[in-house]
Parts: sequence; structure tokens; C-alpha cells
Amino acid sequence: MILFFEKSLTRRAFLKNCARIALGGFVISKLTRFADAQEAKLGHIEPREALYYEKLSGRRVRCTLCPRLCTVSEGGRGFCRVRENRGGVYHTLAFANPCAVHIDPIEKKPLFHFYPGTTALSIATAGCNFTCKNCQNHDISQARPDETVNYRLAPQDIVDLAVKYDAPTIAYTYTEPTVFFEYMLETAKIARRNRVMNIYHSNGYIGQDALAELAEYLDGANVDLKAFSDAFYREITGGTLRPVLESLVTLKKSNVWLEITNLVIPGKNDTDSMIDDLCHWVKNELGAETPLHFSRFYPQYKMQNLPPTPVRTLNKAAEIARARGLQHVYIGNVPGSAEEDTRCVRCGKTIIGRIGYHVRSYDIRDGCCGFCGAEIAGRWK
Repeated sequence: MILFFEKSLTRRAFLKNCARIALGGFVISKLTRFADAQEAKLGHIEPREALYYEKLSGRRVRCTLCPRLCTVSEGGRGFCRVRENRGGVYHTLAFANPCAVHIDPIEKKPLFHFYPGTTALSIATAGCNFTCKNCQNHDISQARPDETVNYRLAPQDIVDLAVKYDAPTIAYTYTEPTVFFEYMLETAKIARRNRVMNIYHSNGYIGQDALAELAEYLDGANVDLKAFSDAFYREITGGTLRPVLESLVTLKKSNVWLEITNLVIPGKNDTDSMIDDLCHWVKNELGAETPLHFSRFYPQYKMQNLPPTPVRTLNKAAEIARARGLQHVYIGNVPGSAEEDTRCVRCGKTIIGRIGYHVRSYDIRDGCCGFCGAEIAGRWK
């Protein structure tokens, strides 16, 4: 069932929706049983030749999938841990073997302007091309596919699951989808033929040729713009900033619905000047209508010595973004915050009310404010 909300939810309708979301655990358990039937086991891999690489002398290869451009000797793997040189032929070990399969609210991605109130069948494999010190999914992102418990689910199986459980969208998420590019691309092609949408939550660290091919099948994306500082990227993620900015521009030009997440980390990327620089770039390069989510940091992984982000810091970041002219600014990971509601750019009224990941009111008609008629950027019913 694809759920869209009436102009003003009755109490009965609201409670019904809450019950539907609460039943998500039941749906996920059914998914788990389905996946178990598909031979879930430790280290399950199905190697196949990778896309985007060059053969070099001496049976070496150079990966061109992401900006790292790893040169890999025979028997070795790339930085992401999921691509291996076997006899001079580069293979992906992250195909048809997801280690995570769930049904999530679309708001969890987070996507706030992309068919609110609907769900996404969300998948991930092991591996990542970043080494973020604060990664909340480090148990799978910093693992190899032969170290995780994986389900045997071919691209067609993923699309069939989405259809079976009335999820209008497939989300490639949790870890970095770039590392399971071949799996994502083939699944996305089948999904498009079956009128199922595709979104991904990415770090944006991908080669432009690969991204251009993928973007033909993407309907939406949330990309982490972790800081407007190359030094931050090198210290915290092990990557660099420029390729991420290039990816954001490519997605925007490709007409993929785009939202940005900035995790605000105390003492690392929370200065007024850095946040202002980020907001200035987003407005100038992506447009004032691009939603920007400031997310609260909590101690994770290798950064447990830092405190959670003060709410006042997030509020200041939102003030800076709005002063720069950004129209849709949100604060996430703060339970009960009204800063997750969507407000009309003209009249200022709440047009999408949210409690956590759940939509409690919906006042958009044909892409316009239900109160004053102003056009609201996004993908709507």
C-alpha cells in the first residue's frame, strides 16, 4: 500500500498510520524469514567481474569506480574491501549478497520532500570507501563481504520483495552503495521496468562516469556533505571534499531529487564560518530549494570521547542556513523537535507535520501549499 495523507488527518487516521508504522517490525520479520529461506550464511559471496576498472601490466588492475583509483595487484583488494583482483580480472564480491534488508519509512533516509509517508525496501552489503571515525554502521561498513552474514538475493528478488510488501521505492543505504555498484545498478534497472523507484543515501565519493550511468535510474538521493573542509574529510573520513561536491552537482543536473545531510560534530565541523560556507555553496550550486538536514552527532565508534552536539549549535546552524536563503532546513536526531516539519516558503504554515519518522499531517496539493498555493519543491503524489 502506498500511503498518502489527506489535508487534515483525523485522530482515527493518525492512529491508524501509527499502527501501520508500528507493524513495520512484523513486516521486517517476514522479510527476514524470506531472506533466511534464501540461504543466509556467513561469508556468502558470488564473485562476478566488476565494472569500471582498467587492466594494467603484470596482472594488476586500476579501479576507476571511485576517486581513490586503487591500483590492485593480483590477489589483492581495493580500499573498500569488496573488490578483488583474481588473475588480472577485477571482481566484485558484493553482488546479490546483502547483509541488511529492511523496510523503512522514507523519512529515515532522510528524504522529506520525496513521497512523504511511503516506505522503502532498504538494502546494503558490507564495505565502504570511507573510514569514518564516527560511523554508526561500522560493523558492516568496515567489514569484508566474507565476514558478514549475507542473504542470497538476486536483483530480481529485491524488486519482487518491494512489490510484495507494497514498498514503492528501493533504497540503497546503510553502508556506501558505491561499493556494491553493480548490484545496485542491475537492481535499479529492473526496478525501473517494474515502476519501482530507486533512491540512495551516499557519501558522494564516486567516479563521475559511474555516477552518470547510475543517475539514469535514480529518482532521489540524500548525500552526506560531511563538512565544507578538505582537512575534515582527510582526518575523519579518509576521503576528500572535491569529488563529493562534483557528485552533488552531477545529481542536480541529472534531475535526481536531491537532499543534503550534514552531521554536526562538536569541535570538528561546527564553526559558524564553516557552516556558512557550506550553506553558501549549496544555495549557489544546487539551489535554495534543496533541503538541508543538520543532524545531531552522538558518540560512536572511534569518536566516543566527544559529547552529543548541543541543540543550540544545531539551532544556530539552521539560523545560518535560513539567513543564507535556504528554503527547507531541518534538524534531525533531536526527538520531539518541531524542526522536522516542512513549512511553506511563502505563508510559513506547516504543510507536513512530523513526529520522528512519521507523518502526522499533510497539506500539499499537486505540489503546492494547501493553504496559499505556493509551489513546493519536491516529488509529490
